[in-house]
Amino acid sequence: MNALFILFGGAICLALGYIFYSSYLERVWGVISGEKTPAEEFYDGVDYVPAKPPVLMGHHFSSIAGAGPINGPIMAAPFGWVPVVLWIIFGGIFFGAVHDFGALYASIRHKGQSIGIVIQDTMGELMKKLFLVFGYFALILVIAAFSSIVAKTFAAINPASAAFSEIAGDPAKVLTNTANAATAMISLLFIAIAVVFGLLFRKRGSSLFGLSLAGIVAIVAIVIIGLKFHPFYFSEKDWLIVIGVYIAAASVMPVWILLQPRDYLSSFLLYAMMIIGIIGIIAAHPTVEMPAFTGWSNDKLGFIFPILFITVACGAISGFHSIVASGTTAKQLASEKHARPIAYGAMLIECILAIMSTLAVAYVWQKYSAGGYGAPTAVFADGLSHMFAKIPGMQNAQFTVYQLLILTISAFCLTTLDTSTRLARYMFQEFWLLEGQQMSETTGLMKLLTDKYVATLITIVLGMFLGLNGYQNIWSLFGAANQLLAGLGLLAVAVWLGKIGKKNFMLYIPLGFMMCATISALLLLILKDFNAIGTADSSVWNIARLFIAGLLLSLSIILLVKGVMTMMTQKSKTVEA
Repeated sequence: MNALFILFGGAICLALGYIFYSSYLERVWGVISGEKTPAEEFYDGVDYVPAKPPVLMGHHFSSIAGAGPINGPIMAAPFGWVPVVLWIIFGGIFFGAVHDFGALYASIRHKGQSIGIVIQDTMGELMKKLFLVFGYFALILVIAAFSSIVAKTFAAINPASAAFSEIAGDPAKVLTNTANAATAMISLLFIAIAVVFGLLFRKRGSSLFGLSLAGIVAIVAIVIIGLKFHPFYFSEKDWLIVIGVYIAAASVMPVWILLQPRDYLSSFLLYAMMIIGIIGIIAAHPTVEMPAFTGWSNDKLGFIFPILFITVACGAISGFHSIVASGTTAKQLASEKHARPIAYGAMLIECILAIMSTLAVAYVWQKYSAGGYGAPTAVFADGLSHMFAKIPGMQNAQFTVYQLLILTISAFCLTTLDTSTRLARYMFQEFWLLEGQQMSETTGLMKLLTDKYVATLITIVLGMFLGLNGYQNIWSLFGAANQLLAGLGLLAVAVWLGKIGKKNFMLYIPLGFMMCATISALLLLILKDFNAIGTADSSVWNIARLFIAGLLLSLSIILLVKGVMTMMTQKSKTVEA
């Protein structure tokens, strides 16, 4: 099979899904342009700030994409390209994009608040708290993991290992990494130009087009400067402190100063990365040598169900998207009519990126299957950069393109990190609110707990503590927890649509499938850790993972049972009427 057929065939299917299925959903759900959005109704200049559609698309796309649609399909590749690509296309159109669109729509009809508040409206206060605990745990894990990942990406000095010192003959010698120092410098400069962009765009009469051109020129300039001038040679722990301070500030700053402009400018990096990849695939148009299908189970990964549907993750559906849609995006939407292109459309663009990731690993399949790569991001950058080098006259550009792709992916880790911190802060604050209560109406201890600075501080402390003390030991739970969050997001939207008398049958199959897949995955993880107890590989982390997995499983089953019972009650009332 030719890679071009897979890419363009997939893109056509996704485009048809957007044209026909998303417009159908918009019509039957009653999405209209006349409704006043939360960004306008509750404007506060900090969190609730209307954004122009291109700016909000940049924020939303940058936040939901990151490295997820790159890592997931590559990690699932041993199952074969056919199941991976089919799940990306089918899952994206009928599962992921529906999930994202529904979450955003439900949130803007609930004052721009999270899916937890939507659940409170339909299933009660206790169910809201259970969901927020679930979502907050997932975000704390993201903050811990991405803080560590970004710190490792920036760390330019590292105390030499014993082996290195022995070879060097100098125990005090440190290993320096100029590439990491350059990445750190470019990232810092990127934050600076984002703030300048936000301040300039805030001025009345500023042209988005003109500022966008200036922003693109500035991005090129800071890349050149960062590659030539990178004076910050800090250790990983030093960068963790810097990152902690940065995300604390980013979480409470007005969105128009940093979040909106940074994510908008970041989206140009993502678009450029995708354009480079598409040009490379067109230039190389290779025949895919990667197996089409390797069977219903894999020695490394396990059974195709549920593992494929957990591993591909953001490439088809992700619970993190519902948190973004109902956390930051809903507070910036200027019109309900923007919900469809921003939520449903951004998910399908992410699906195209996921297909490109599959083709990248297919191009270097022999090296990948032999264990020749340390990380999926390296597979992605190596595959696409080698294809790009097939363009006449670009034979020597492979290394440069590789570095630019890696740099772009690194930038999105930081984007995901500070967006996740703001989202976790929202969830922490909402946890303490009573039904129908606003944060401005709280008193006493509740007023303290809903204070944005207190909520941010607690979130940062928990995230950094876990980042410094072994988040890797429970990271294996994140995939299942994230996809389970997607199932619960679908459940929340389905119950809410039923309550307001809108059609929700299109959510039944995605909801049922995702709950079955994720509960199965959690059970497999529980069984694995249970069997490991008492063996030579046993540790306290086996018990910790068992406890956390059991807690997540219990929370999800309680929410699922309550949701199904609520929907059955809704159906019976409809029949009686």
